[in-house]
Order: sequence, then structure tokens, then C-alpha cells
Amino acid sequence: MTHLLRDKILSYDRPVPRYTSYPTAPHFQEIREAEAGIYSQWLRDLPPQARLSLYLHVPFCQKMCWYCGCHTKITQRYAPVEDYAHLMMREIDMLGDLVAKDAAVQHIHFGGGSPGLLHANDFTQIMQRLCTAFQVAPDAEIAIEIDPRGVTAERTEAYAAAGVNRISLGVQDFDQKVLEAVNRPQPFSLSYDAVRLFRQQGISRFNIDLLYGLPHQTPDNMRQTIDKALLLMPDRISLFGYAHVPWMKKHMRLIEESSLPDKRLRFDLFEAGASALEAAGYVSIGIDHFAKPDDPLALAAGQGALHRNFQGYTTDSADALLGIGASAIGKLPQGYIQNAVDLPQYRDRILDSRVSVRKFFPMSAEDHLRAAVIERLMCDFAVNLPELCEQYGMDRAFFVPELAVLAPFESEGFVRCSAAGRVELLQAPRQMARLVCAVFDAYLPAVQDTPRHARAI
Repeated sequence: MTHLLRDKILSYDRPVPRYTSYPTAPHFQEIREAEAGIYSQWLRDLPPQARLSLYLHVPFCQKMCWYCGCHTKITQRYAPVEDYAHLMMREIDMLGDLVAKDAAVQHIHFGGGSPGLLHANDFTQIMQRLCTAFQVAPDAEIAIEIDPRGVTAERTEAYAAAGVNRISLGVQDFDQKVLEAVNRPQPFSLSYDAVRLFRQQGISRFNIDLLYGLPHQTPDNMRQTIDKALLLMPDRISLFGYAHVPWMKKHMRLIEESSLPDKRLRFDLFEAGASALEAAGYVSIGIDHFAKPDDPLALAAGQGALHRNFQGYTTDSADALLGIGASAIGKLPQGYIQNAVDLPQYRDRILDSRVSVRKFFPMSAEDHLRAAVIERLMCDFAVNLPELCEQYGMDRAFFVPELAVLAPFESEGFVRCSAAGRVELLQAPRQMARLVCAVFDAYLPAVQDTPRHARAI
């Protein structure tokens, strides 16, 4: 890619969401007392044979990584984590009582924080409780996000015995200078040994998460990090852009801003990583995922069956995603829900035998339509607007104003808008996708006094 094209793309850059949901979480509403039972009702209204996904959030870490944008709490003691595990089990029981017994769970994902902090016994108990409260499909994908610094033989044995079949290894980078600058020193050997332990237990499906935009990164050391990641033979690699939002996450102020790459270098970092992965035979998926050609994610992308949720790109086509744990977000046909972020508030509600949802967003027909448009653009880089409008009961010409806003993108050669209403991204689609999606976002202000989102590129 030429520098001229890069600079032209960067001229459009602005803060926009990552679009792992639409509407995005900042637009969720506080639940008022009169609406307290809405989540329970939404769960009861699910079809008897609904397909479910479960997301379990473990908001604890032993040490703060300064790049972290997640809801997490630092603890050196295990007691708070153990107490929290039992709260989650109580919540699992409550949710299981509210959904139909024939509803089958096809995906389970443990995220955080660091869910790998859970002791083997507590993780086993949580999985047993899930299998008691819900009907977990025999071929369900059960995934857990893992910090390689906390992997032990006992934990890998517990994961394998509980049916875990996918590991998402949070690496971020393999350059020690970069890692020290974000308070996360870890030698490559830790990741290598972790993967070896998992494979010994028969868990062979791996994602590796990397970040670009961190301090001291260069295209050369990005390529070196990719080379090391390839030694671990992962099925998938995610190359996420670091979102530097110190006005929202105060610990990010500990990062020396002068060491962060400027926007041109950020762009070049991603291009270096993406080129190295594609040269190694990985297929580019959406804006920031890469997978082996025979991986289900790559196959779904090729068939137009890719989806996007809070974990990124996925093959998950469940009817409903249930969030479990503090700050966890779920999605149902009626809209989004989010549990209490505050741990004491979450604890008090669970101990009082009440679901802990504190925010929600009931979706209108227009919301569902815009969400579908954005998901297809993020997944396929193309969408047939009239077809989707018809599918959601809207006028086929509903998006005429948005097509007008896309005119500059089209004149620059980034987008093609056909007379039939098909929108297709052309040059550098990975970099432009979020910006094009923002055109269809009815809730995103054109100018943000205090940005809630990082820039797209």
C-alpha cells in the first residue's frame, strides 16, 4: 500500500465504536424500578428450543496491565475470587430456572479479567452447575481466555475434564521492551509451555490475541512477534488495535504517551502484522482476525455466515446470549441487558435472589435493521440494503440519506454503491469498515466533545 493511499485513509479517521454490538454499550439505559422484571420476562419469552450462548465474566486480575480496557479488579488474595465463583453459581441457577429446559447451549465463553485465576476446583464446580442448570449440547464450544502467566498442570487438567475445547491465549506482544512498558513482562517460554500443557491434555484449538499500537512497537518487531506466534501453531490470531482512552481508564495514564506510535506508524504496524500472517497462509477475517483456511471461522466467512459479538468475530449463531457475572452483557431477541458493574451491587442482588441486570436496551425494528446492516458490513464488507430493509419490514429506500453520506467514500474509491442498493467496500476494507458502519449508526454523534471510543485506525 502506498503512503498516499495510507494518508488518504487516515484523513477519514475519527473515534467510532468497534461495533461488537449495535446499539453500543454507552447507549444502554438504567433499569427503573417499574422495569425490574423485564429481563426475567425476556428469558421466559425465549422459544422452548432456543439456541443459547453463555458468557461468564470473571473481573479479577493479580496485576493491572496498563493497556487494559476491561472491567476488572486487582487482588492478590484468592478469597474474593472464590466468593465470586459462588455468586456466579447462584446466578446460573436463577437463569436456568427462567429458560425452557429444551433450550440448548451451544457456546460457553469464560472472559475477564483473568478467568484463569479460578482454582481448578472452583472452575469444575461452575461447569458442573452450568451442565445442571442448562442443557449443554455435546458438541458445544467451551472457550476460556487465558493469561499464560497463570497456567498450571492442575488447571489444564480441570479444563480438559470439564470439556473446554478452545483456548484464547492473551499474549499481546512478545517483545520484552514493549511488554515492560505496559506492565506485563512475560517471556515467550511461558506461552510455549502453556500451549504444550494444553495440547498434552488434548485441547488443540487455540486463538492468540495480539495488540498493535503499544509503546515502542515497530514494523520489524511486529513481524518478529508474528514469527514467534506462528511457532505456537494457533488456529486463529487476533490483531487488535490498542485503544488509548486514559480519560476513561486512569491506569492508561501510566503509559508514557511519547512512546506510543503515531497514527501513521499504527497503520504500518497493522499492515506489517497482517501481511506476515497472510504470507504464512492465514485467511484475513473481518477487520482484525486471521484463521487457517480450514478453520470454522474462515469457512463461515467464505459462506457469508460469519457473526460478530462482544468477543469479536464468531461462528456463534445462537438465538440469545446470556451474560453471567458482574458487568456481563447479554443479547436477547428483545434487546441487550447488562449486569451491575459494581461488585458489591452485583453481590447484594444475587444474595437477594434477584437477577443482577442494571442496564438494558430494548431494540426497535429500526435498531434491528441497522444492527444487521452493520454486522454484514463488519463481517462481509458488503450489504444489500433493500433486501435487509424488506426483511425487517422497512421501506426499501430507507437508507437513501446514508447513501448520500457515503458519496465521499465512493468518490475516493473506498466504497461502491450500486443502483440496486448494494454497498461494497473496495480498497483497504479492514481500515475503513468501522468508519462506513458509523454512517449507519443512528446514535453516534457527528462530533463528540468527550470521545467514548478510540479512533478507527
